[in-house]
Amino acid sequence: MKIRPVLLALGVTAALSGCQNMDSGSLMTSGAEAFQAYTLNDAQVIALSDKACQEMDAKATLAPAGSTYTQRLNKIAAALGDNINGTAVNYKVYVTKDVNAFAMANGCIRVYSGLMDMMTDNEVEAVIGHEMGHVALGHVKKGMQVALGTNALRAAAASAGGIIGSLSQSQLGDLGEQLVNAQFSQRQESEADDYSYDLLRKRGINPGGLATSFEKLAQLEQGRQSSMLDDHPASAERARHIRDRMAADGIK
Repeated sequence: MKIRPVLLALGVTAALSGCQNMDSGSLMTSGAEAFQAYTLNDAQVIALSDKACQEMDAKATLAPAGSTYTQRLNKIAAALGDNINGTAVNYKVYVTKDVNAFAMANGCIRVYSGLMDMMTDNEVEAVIGHEMGHVALGHVKKGMQVALGTNALRAAAASAGGIIGSLSQSQLGDLGEQLVNAQFSQRQESEADDYSYDLLRKRGINPGGLATSFEKLAQLEQGRQSSMLDDHPASAERARHIRDRMAADGIK
């Protein structure tokens, strides 16, 4: 997802639609609504993430606590640590053939069984580290601001009930879907890659899984079988970048 100033985008849209048809009062209201969404504070972002994650969980098939998937993810989670910038994390597995994973600002981390089926523990650790990077570096917060400021959720976001209280379950579910399927910029993806590399090193985990995870994802690129691949830098290039860092650090 490429981040652009919301109010500027609204102004350009109005100009292209023709000044003679513009309702200045409506535009002012839309601008105020977008501004409110774009200035969400951290507490609001976490509260919205709580609700959006609850809606996502309600729609998903969750792996039982005693399942092989959950036990395996718990082992991986223990290696990665229990927080993102001080926010406690919680892990669950979605049972689905999709190849994906996501993290939200409230520490909600969800890994799809389809991804776990095709990757080793080290590779899953690397992918989760990448998703944690999007949260730690503020990419998820920006994505939420844009989602609330530029689509149908905007009107609800600025209603008298406030951003959090006014969103329906359906709208919260839509927000969750947008965050899960967010297409971050190539710069943001590269930053999250480096965050994962540094996190793995800090936790005493070999970062090689980051390179091999990209090499596996590269095999899916032509068929576009994973939402993780859209608008990302080419997976092969990302793997090379990680291997270059490993070589510079003397890691095999």
